[in-house]
Amino acid sequence: MNSYLGFMWWDNETDGELMYPHEQHNPTPEELIQSQMSNPEEAAARGLWSDPEFLANVSDLNPQARHTQFADFHGHGWVFRAVFKKDRQGNMLDYRGEIVEDTSTAKLEAAISPPTEQEQQTGKQRPNTPVHLMDIHLERGMHCIDCHFNQDVHGNTKLYGEVRAAIEITCEDCHGDATESVPQRIYSGRGMMTSGPAAPDRGTNLLLMRTPFGKPRFEVRGKRLYQNSMVEKDMSWEVVQTAATIDPNDKEHYNVLSHMAKTVGMGSDGKLEWGGDPRRKACAHNGTTMSCIACHSSWNPSCFGCHLPQKANQKMPSLHNLGDVTRNYVSYNFQTLRDDVFMLAKDGNVTGNRIGPARSSCAIHVTSYNQNRENIYTQQQTISAEGLSGIAFSTNVPHTVRGGPPESHRTGKYLPGTTETKMCSDCHISKNDDNNAIMSQLLMQGTGYTNFIGRYCWVAAGEHGFEAVVVTEQDEPQAVIGSNLHRLAFPDYFREHVENDGYLEHAHEHPGKDILDSIIHPFRKPEVLQVQARGEYLYAACGTGGLRVFDIAFIDDKAFSERITTAPVSPVGQKFYVKTKYATAVAAPTTIAPDPTRTHAEENAEQSVHGLYAHLYVTDKYEGLILVGAATLLDGDPLNNFLERELTFNPGGLLDGANNITIVGTYAYICCEAGLVVVALEDPMNPEVTAVLGHDVVVEPHAVAAQFRYAFVCDEEGIKVLDITQLHEPRLVSTFELHDAHNIYLARTYAYVAAGSQGLVILDITNPEQPKLDQIFDAGGCINDLHDVQLGITYVSEFAYLADGENGLRVVQLTSAETPGNDGFSPRPTPQLVASYKLPKEGHALAISRGIDRDRAVDESGNQISVFGRVGARPMNREEQEKLYSRDGRVWKVSDDPFDPGYRFPPQLRR
Repeated sequence: MNSYLGFMWWDNETDGELMYPHEQHNPTPEELIQSQMSNPEEAAARGLWSDPEFLANVSDLNPQARHTQFADFHGHGWVFRAVFKKDRQGNMLDYRGEIVEDTSTAKLEAAISPPTEQEQQTGKQRPNTPVHLMDIHLERGMHCIDCHFNQDVHGNTKLYGEVRAAIEITCEDCHGDATESVPQRIYSGRGMMTSGPAAPDRGTNLLLMRTPFGKPRFEVRGKRLYQNSMVEKDMSWEVVQTAATIDPNDKEHYNVLSHMAKTVGMGSDGKLEWGGDPRRKACAHNGTTMSCIACHSSWNPSCFGCHLPQKANQKMPSLHNLGDVTRNYVSYNFQTLRDDVFMLAKDGNVTGNRIGPARSSCAIHVTSYNQNRENIYTQQQTISAEGLSGIAFSTNVPHTVRGGPPESHRTGKYLPGTTETKMCSDCHISKNDDNNAIMSQLLMQGTGYTNFIGRYCWVAAGEHGFEAVVVTEQDEPQAVIGSNLHRLAFPDYFREHVENDGYLEHAHEHPGKDILDSIIHPFRKPEVLQVQARGEYLYAACGTGGLRVFDIAFIDDKAFSERITTAPVSPVGQKFYVKTKYATAVAAPTTIAPDPTRTHAEENAEQSVHGLYAHLYVTDKYEGLILVGAATLLDGDPLNNFLERELTFNPGGLLDGANNITIVGTYAYICCEAGLVVVALEDPMNPEVTAVLGHDVVVEPHAVAAQFRYAFVCDEEGIKVLDITQLHEPRLVSTFELHDAHNIYLARTYAYVAAGSQGLVILDITNPEQPKLDQIFDAGGCINDLHDVQLGITYVSEFAYLADGENGLRVVQLTSAETPGNDGFSPRPTPQLVASYKLPKEGHALAISRGIDRDRAVDESGNQISVFGRVGARPMNREEQEKLYSRDGRVWKVSDDPFDPGYRFPPQLRR
């Protein structure tokens, strides 16, 4: 609930020089236990905030903080930071939407100072000062009890399965809706009744409630509704009615943007129109299908990944619960905390499955240490009982309501992402074609920005097999070695790393072949061309060795001398390979692990996992597309671990020369001699070719990456941009000439291209149809043989992991807490080489395993892949998503200017 106050958990990194000791502190077992008695997060023991006295006065650090402001809500030993208004690039904004010049500590302190009595009436209008995004209700002086009355606070003697179900109040109970105000209801004799999920059958009449000071909580004065404070004796405020904001005759409250939002819809001729009766069936934003907070939330706290290591040799009581003592203690270590992510989904059954905000908050990774302190599995993702991935999401009420844009914006002065609530282009395709990444995030298709690489980076090394390179510390916070956080939290280790010229020292290797291969095929060289780690297994395309799957469950277990195996048991009891003529690539349909084979219980109201996710997809130079059953790797049963080729697909030799594959929704985009071939996998066992983009479009393509409506193809001419609005039928829209483009990675509004001798080429793809060169980074010529790039975020810092050929693995820090605008949706990267690993025996790094996609709940075809934390909640399906941007197969676009020529509106409404 700290989001109501404009705060969220501190991220363990921003302004960290104030939070970690200057000399590295390695906590003793006693200190670690003492810290965890109040705070289950292990990083606290290494930092200063495990000290209760320091924690109680953490806000005293604010005069020294350069990037944020701290708050000392320290009941659980946690630290919180303030959230400020920003544009999409992370520039802090004032109440007018203007960029705050020179965001100094003094301005940050001024931003979080409480509103004055006058500002409680008018809002905190402080020029050239960042806006502190506390909820507007709090800014006006409202406490929790002013919204959540007797029953919401004290209950009604009933037990509820989720918090949402126990709430009796709704926004409309106080503000009315677009068609009727609360005073109108009162004057018609219907009172002021609650209507939330837990409201009594006829509701509770709010007019009968009184404050501790003897005043009525609500009173009508003429046509206006007022509320008296439950906490401050002489405080009251007008409760603005929604209907008043769309009434042009209400000179005080009329808001043209509100009028547009409440009445806009698609006319019979396909043109957007607004200004009519809000009860029209064509009105797009009605209260039966959307919640108010879908538009009126300014931000939503998100937590991408929480590391939960269980330690069997640690006796601890259950904290903040019943106090039961267990010998298996689980600490709670959040990983990436962000306030820049906004996503929509269908809410749970209890609220009528309306569209509302969603967030990542339960995406856990688990580790387990046995009684011998052996790490028997590490950073494993989970799978829900019904098969959806445990990289979980939740629909929620952010409690971050804010006002609309200031007056100057209504006259056309508007830039995307500068308002405090959601505008048209935050949820629909912009006429400026600059929000493709925003849409991909909103619809929960993922952006590639919050991916998790983890402790090990997996590197394909061709004839030298593959390597698992240790890239982070094992202790919390698990900082990337050589990074900014590493410098703050582990200064001694950081100094040693720098003195070692930035080279990583620890890795585990595998030659890429079985022991028997040396006997059966003594002259065949192993070849690992591509790898993908997922859960306990690593999938590898091994050329003439076909598809191989390696058991990597014990990669961090000190009890094993051989951490990577082809079979942990006799080869008779397991078959983790499929022979092919020359396997060039392998694709898991997702980096998370949904299992379509699990059973379903109707009362759980969960969707089924699409059958597409039961397979691995292998491209072979001579055989085309090969499907291999993968469900056996997800079901936890060690007795059925026998991989089989289920289908070979190469109609008329069309897929000859297949060298790479990307799964986009239920389609496979395959690079081959014929060009780019699109194969439909709606029925995986009956694939169909839907499109072939020949040499007139792409020339020897070898890599594809997709984001919402666009795909980017690396070929011999550079980067080809395809419109994939119709997934089955991509079309070329632009070309970016670039020599030696090996592979491409998309992360929000930037594309990262592995460009061989040129190094890392970074493109600005804010407008995907017009990619622009942002910068080229080669670390002073060090990066000169770049084959692949993958991104991963650790805490609030973004990293690129590079397969730099003969140079081995490179780790590049792209952003950090010191990067200008780092808290924004898409700050400009400031790359810095922080670590390298030279492969042994002159090995060549060819490919990097993609990290776990932690912001992806649904694929491009609308199939849910991640579990949701509310009964009946889910991401929008393809049909529901298309309603936001497509009609009859044609894309429509929006403007945030209500008087844009693209809209039809009553001319008398123009100001």
